[in-house]
Amino acid sequence: MKTIRQTLVVVLVLACGAGASFAQTFPTRPLRIIVPVVPGGGLDFIARLLAPKLSDSLGQTIVVDNRPGASGVIAMELTARATPDGHNLMVFSATHVIYAAINRTSYDFFRDFAPISQLAASPYVFVVHPPLPARSVAELTGYAKANPGKLSYASSGVASLQQLAMEYYASLAGIQVIHVPFKGIGGAIPDLASGRIHMTMSSMTSMLPHIRAGTLRPLAVTSAQRAKTLPDVPTMIEAGVAGFEVTQWTALHAPGATPRRIVERLSADVAKALRDPDVVKRLAADGTDAVSSPPKAFATFLRVEHAKWTKTAKLAGVSGSVR
Repeated sequence: MKTIRQTLVVVLVLACGAGASFAQTFPTRPLRIIVPVVPGGGLDFIARLLAPKLSDSLGQTIVVDNRPGASGVIAMELTARATPDGHNLMVFSATHVIYAAINRTSYDFFRDFAPISQLAASPYVFVVHPPLPARSVAELTGYAKANPGKLSYASSGVASLQQLAMEYYASLAGIQVIHVPFKGIGGAIPDLASGRIHMTMSSMTSMLPHIRAGTLRPLAVTSAQRAKTLPDVPTMIEAGVAGFEVTQWTALHAPGATPRRIVERLSADVAKALRDPDVVKRLAADGTDAVSSPPKAFATFLRVEHAKWTKTAKLAGVSGSVR
């Protein structure tokens, strides 16, 4: 019996030593960051901004591998099947959580991926056609209740974050609004400016020029804190919509079986990269904040997001592929 115990101790020591050695030597070859969009998109920009900073920390080349198509499913499936050794990573966004919330997929969003860290986040801004008789969210809510089903909003498509953000507001405020989807929010601007459509929630980048030109009026931003680019505009929570928080965020994950020690190492290196002044400055130019988060906290955030959008989509009757 003593010999068996001694053997087990030796095996455990060797196993721990091997694990520690692997953690110390990681990475052993170039890394790949899979990007679910074409070169030049927002996720691609963030991946290419992060890659050289991570490369410096890890001492290995990082290759950005664009795999667009099928609302990100191609990239998600590729990542889920990739070798789980820390050398295969993927950037993704809130859109991919929404897709998993309303579609059947070949992968399990929580089993098949290991969250590493959030990377960036930017709020939406809630804007209305200026002649609309509502200069605050409370006034808009009151007007919508007095005129049920008469107000319309634009989005970039069915099941987009813009649609679900508006439906989330409608459910919390207890109002009825009409959804008008477009192929990209840019196509909705003429209708918003003319008043054929009354409102939308969309990115700072797309809305700021029209706010500054006076063709659209901001009522609130959708983040928990006020936006640096619109410091005088209240948050939705300040405007009286308790619990309302929506951001368009970007993050990094790996295949689900990636060792925890590797995930923790990568998360720490990501946090370091996101503190780099050049990274912070280049993200801020688009109204985006660099945001890092430990893996455990980020995993909790993802479950909250998934539950929120699953419930919102069900209430709004939204189903099918994200556009």
